[in-house]
Amino acid sequence: MNEKENKATEIVRGVCSLDCPDQCGLLLHKEAGRIVKVEGDPAHPMTQGAICNKVRHMAERLYDPARLRYPMKRTGKKGDGAFERISWEEAIETIASKWKTLIATEGAESILPYSFYGNMGRIGAEGMDRRFFHRMGASRLEQTICEAAGTEGYRYTMGGSYGTSPEDTVHAKLIVMWGINAVSTNLHQIVLAEKARKNGARIVAIDVHRNRTAKWADWFIPIRPGTDAALALGLMHILFEEGMTDETFLQAYTVGHEKLRQHVKSYDPEFVSSVTGVPVEDIYELARLYGRTTPSFIRIGNGIQHHDNGGMCVRTIACLPALTGQWMHRGGGAIKGNGSYLDFNKAALQRPQLRKQPARSVNMNQLGNALLELDPPICSLYVYNSNPAVVAPHAGKVRQGLMREDLFMVVHDLFLTETARYADLVLPATSSFENHDIYRSYWHHYVQIQQPAIEPYGESKSNPDVFRLLAQGMGFEEEALRDSDEDMIRQALNNPVNPNLESITYERLLEEQYVRANVRPLFPGKLPTPSGKIELYSRAMELKGLPPLPTYTPLQTDEEEALRFQFIPAPNHNFLNSTFSHNAKHVRLEGDEPKLYMHTEDAESLGIRSGERVRVWNSRGSCELTAIVGDDVVRGTVVSQGLWADAEGNSRLVNALTPDRLADMGGGAVFFSGRVQVEKLESAS
Repeated sequence: MNEKENKATEIVRGVCSLDCPDQCGLLLHKEAGRIVKVEGDPAHPMTQGAICNKVRHMAERLYDPARLRYPMKRTGKKGDGAFERISWEEAIETIASKWKTLIATEGAESILPYSFYGNMGRIGAEGMDRRFFHRMGASRLEQTICEAAGTEGYRYTMGGSYGTSPEDTVHAKLIVMWGINAVSTNLHQIVLAEKARKNGARIVAIDVHRNRTAKWADWFIPIRPGTDAALALGLMHILFEEGMTDETFLQAYTVGHEKLRQHVKSYDPEFVSSVTGVPVEDIYELARLYGRTTPSFIRIGNGIQHHDNGGMCVRTIACLPALTGQWMHRGGGAIKGNGSYLDFNKAALQRPQLRKQPARSVNMNQLGNALLELDPPICSLYVYNSNPAVVAPHAGKVRQGLMREDLFMVVHDLFLTETARYADLVLPATSSFENHDIYRSYWHHYVQIQQPAIEPYGESKSNPDVFRLLAQGMGFEEEALRDSDEDMIRQALNNPVNPNLESITYERLLEEQYVRANVRPLFPGKLPTPSGKIELYSRAMELKGLPPLPTYTPLQTDEEEALRFQFIPAPNHNFLNSTFSHNAKHVRLEGDEPKLYMHTEDAESLGIRSGERVRVWNSRGSCELTAIVGDDVVRGTVVSQGLWADAEGNSRLVNALTPDRLADMGGGAVFFSGRVQVEKLESAS
């Protein structure tokens, strides 16, 4: 051991790498070179030492005996999980040789990278990987599985991911949690809301499920799935009709308010109630509460955008703060995301100029189709920062595609995931605490840096390190493919078109760990919309063939129309997508098995009682869950929580049921717009 490793205890700063808006500052406790404890950094201005269970138990994940230590090649059938150890030299030579052959015989577009943000470090998630695949000329992946629809919808209204500064929301007197289980997914917004509540704020939750956030709120408003735009339009109807709008703000900072005023006359409370299931009197009460309370703040969640009409749902809700002028009041407005404030120099980081000619695009939500139906076919798949066998929609079709014997697949991960079991080669990945990377929140305004806190586990390597090796193996000679992590961090931070980053330098991050961007209030000011104003009427949408005014469109109906239940596979409290679903402690914290929440009347009509096993099915697949019966969900809707690891002899793959069609905007996923049937398992006791 060296001198540093002999230190009894050492505490170093870190940052949470999970795909979560809070992006907490951490303190990493080390003994003999190993992280033994993870706690929140009380000095971090936004997260102030509070962290969730997912991060608190991260040390167990780092040193899990199941973690991959060295490269492996498949020795059995795809899906069996039979592998043997090989060297990195053999792994790189095998991949490069296969890809050179494919490029020569099938073209570079026969190769598809598949990734998302299992690690939110920007260098590891969208740096050397993008450069490498641009240079190769591989097919492009449309990374739209999470927030694409809502981000585009919000952008039509506000010009980008610009919202209220989170720390200002303590001044709000009304907080609406709309389609977000923030207790489980945005912990520090709850902390801020609690401070606001102590100062007299009222908290309203609008959702399809009485989840942790709905139970915590002062008023829970249950709503039918996919009808959120109708409710927002109904609120607008009352705001205009009863003179609760801020006409000065509308005149100065919006376009289309007169057209909107006429448009929403058709969304009277009786019609909206018939669509949403929200009682007429509650619609009036909510509208008057919102119209007469300043500041009012809306936290727009991810859930509502995972519908066929998800982009329009978010766009419509985003219009509400303009009607009452909430953007002019500290703590008022809305947050869908705040990522645009911290935009790095994307072109410098990703180097799109390395791509010599255009390449086809593949939407990641339709991976099954791409693997089974695309012509010319995908012949090789390289997966990192994701686990598509569990997280992608229509998972049965995805796994059928992964089973192709003629598909050469490489997976780079920390564990032998469900996806990795189908791979030809598996490469061990470093954790974020072993990497050099920068992070930016999509909620608060801080950029953070992670320096390597521990040595790489076994023979594991970071994404940039592997792509630098692959570039050498492929014979790519461009200087951009040899840049160091530090080089890429400096290039990303140098973004002259984003003045918010002017004071954030690599040196300052090394010294301070986290630095706040120079974020200024949105108003008075000019937005990056075509008009420079909030666009209640969007000419850009009209040119794309979309309704230019906020509009409610019912969910798509197809062959599933006869199926009885709308199925909402929501996140749970102790996993993050499929991450942590293999960890025994997190499984135990989540109650050991996945549940299906049903309304009492629905369950009784099917002879189902709480605690009984049920089969949930549609034409795409089926899974088996344990019923929880009560009034926590609206009638006609069933809700599951979490993406659970595969269990032998017990199908619980909820994404076997989800459709892979695309949302109205951004090519987004529609996880929550599928329908299912439920039946009691007769064999259950």
